[in-house]
Amino acid sequence: MTHRGTPPPRTRWIRAVRIVLPALLVVLWLAGASVGGPLFGRIDEVSSNDRTAYLPTSAEATQVQKAAEAFTEGDTIPAIVVVTTDGAGDGTLSEDQLRGVQDALASAEDIDQAAGSASPPIPSDDGRAVESFVPLDADADLGAAVSDLETALAADLPAGTTSYVTGPAGFSGDLTEAFSGIDGLLLGVALAAVLAILLIVYRSALLPFMVLATSMFALCAALAVIWHLANAGVLLLSGQTQGILFILVIGAATDYSLLMVARYREELRAVPDRGVALLRAIRGTAEPILASGGTVIAALLCLLLSDLRSNSTLGPVAAIGIAFAMLSALTFLPALLFLAGRTAFWPRRPLYDPAEAERSEERLVTRGLWAGVARRVERHPRRLWIGVVLVLCVACAGLLQLRADGVSQSELVLGDSQARTGQEVLGEHFPGGSGSPAQILVPQDQLQETADRLLDANGVESVSARSSDAPSGSAAVTSDGIRGGAAPRVEDGRVLLEATLADAPDSAAAETTVRDLREDLPQDALVGGETATAIDTDDASVHDRNLIIPVVLAVIAAILVLLLRSLLAPLLLIATTALSFGAALGVSALVFDHVLDFPGADAAVPLYGFVFLVALGIDYNIFLMTRVREESLAHGTRPGILRGLTLTGGVITSAGIVLAATFAALAVIPILFLAQLAFIVAFGVLLDTFVVRTLLVPALAFDVGRSVWWPSRLARRADRAD
Repeated sequence: MTHRGTPPPRTRWIRAVRIVLPALLVVLWLAGASVGGPLFGRIDEVSSNDRTAYLPTSAEATQVQKAAEAFTEGDTIPAIVVVTTDGAGDGTLSEDQLRGVQDALASAEDIDQAAGSASPPIPSDDGRAVESFVPLDADADLGAAVSDLETALAADLPAGTTSYVTGPAGFSGDLTEAFSGIDGLLLGVALAAVLAILLIVYRSALLPFMVLATSMFALCAALAVIWHLANAGVLLLSGQTQGILFILVIGAATDYSLLMVARYREELRAVPDRGVALLRAIRGTAEPILASGGTVIAALLCLLLSDLRSNSTLGPVAAIGIAFAMLSALTFLPALLFLAGRTAFWPRRPLYDPAEAERSEERLVTRGLWAGVARRVERHPRRLWIGVVLVLCVACAGLLQLRADGVSQSELVLGDSQARTGQEVLGEHFPGGSGSPAQILVPQDQLQETADRLLDANGVESVSARSSDAPSGSAAVTSDGIRGGAAPRVEDGRVLLEATLADAPDSAAAETTVRDLREDLPQDALVGGETATAIDTDDASVHDRNLIIPVVLAVIAAILVLLLRSLLAPLLLIATTALSFGAALGVSALVFDHVLDFPGADAAVPLYGFVFLVALGIDYNIFLMTRVREESLAHGTRPGILRGLTLTGGVITSAGIVLAATFAALAVIPILFLAQLAFIVAFGVLLDTFVVRTLLVPALAFDVGRSVWWPSRLARRADRAD
């Protein structure tokens, strides 16, 4: 027996569970964030920006690099120091200046990251410059190492001279410095952009921060898993992968949260109990969120088919991020929403009023911006979708100007670069390939034959062989043998030759030379080095692009068939999304060439743009078409299309703007690849949001009518509205 006014035990137990379960979910996510949060500053411990590390093991450059480790002492990367005169006197370096340069190089060996002695200064033929090679620890912070080397040289060089640090270490240092803003600058800009949009959308003091917390907790939890997998050697991380992970998780989690919040606010007006409203909101959004996230994950996992490990490792890394974005939006955010109740929307709290809720929905589908768009779709569907298709096809013509065959290493970093300037200065006084030779691994008995072919090849200035008894570790090779009688170093019956190229190692001319060498040298000779790495990377990127794009389309089509229980609707959605991608890439090509004056694009740019745009573009079509299907069951196909468009217009547009803003934030990192990906995806998402999902898909589906659901029963219903 219970006292009057005291709820029965079962009711008290249910109330307790309703409070304890959300609180427990919040505590679990707090624990996950506490583990992942401190790892933001430690990602460099488990990441690498070495391009060779991401090549397939079958690539020639990979095989040479692995074998070359036996010919060198320790794991080092060379910095090329170029010192020039300011042109005083007769314009050449004086004896006093040369001695001063040698002393400065000797003092530069004392920096913490130096891994050995600098080579003796090598004067140029014109007497106006010298070059030297300073080995740096490859495992050190190369950005800091190069900066320390520059500082040490500037302090000790004689008057009238200027130094530049370039070569492999210089360019790696540039990349390290460029990626250094990912933890702070990129994350800060992305979160600030999302917060600004959420404040405008919700006009609430609490809700934007709850949505941001959902995104950040998802990112922290994902990072905790990814960091430990990378530390165990299961995954490879790079600065590029890290930046994409941050943006993808923040954008996706925010999108899913927008869908959840919109449905929750809608249900709060229809039912008095916040718990019931939340359960109905979860039921209404779980399917599109899971389908959307599952589509993105499936598309990302297709990258596992890639030859390039930079692509194949991005797939699982980003997929883990998307999984946590979905999980956070479906557990952490609902827990916060339940605990806050209607207060979450303060000062515009939705009040329970079933009649007003019904009137609001009817007003939404009959008046306002999206109702106006729906009326235009209803009046002239065929004219509308044909017109949009023609415009998109015109935009696709820009693909003819897309130059996605790779860019030189010196162009990877945007803005000022001492390494790039130093390479230009180096090319003015020395062979362009100085310090970054092509490496040729060849059987010992083919040494002289290979050297002779190298010496006769166009684009090769000189040839040397790794030698244990030569003072600098290598000895010049001529047609008469190794100069000075030095013996080549032999490892596993092979020797390592180094060919200094006439052109800069990242130039098109150097790539032509290396490709010719691979054709002309003996069959057993393997050609590696900086230039060969770039060639093998670009070739693997083209292979990946041609293989993965059709697979992604097939996988997404299969998911849509299962979700929409139709064959025709998925084909139409895939076709419109692919057309949208082509238009976005075509417009991007024109902007890159004629507005931003970029030197070209990495061969992987179209693949990354495709995976993200198609997977994320399908998201909005999923959000739209799942609601259209729900409305079609109640009102008929054509009215359902119009109602689905008006009911989802606001939330999908907000989601598109958020995702475009987060990807646009990638442009703050001065890396050419990320800047191009930022524009392609941001522009493409906006195109999907405002044109494809708003006009093309509804008009096309409306024109087709109930047949769009073929062969499901919905297509065979006696749909009088059609």
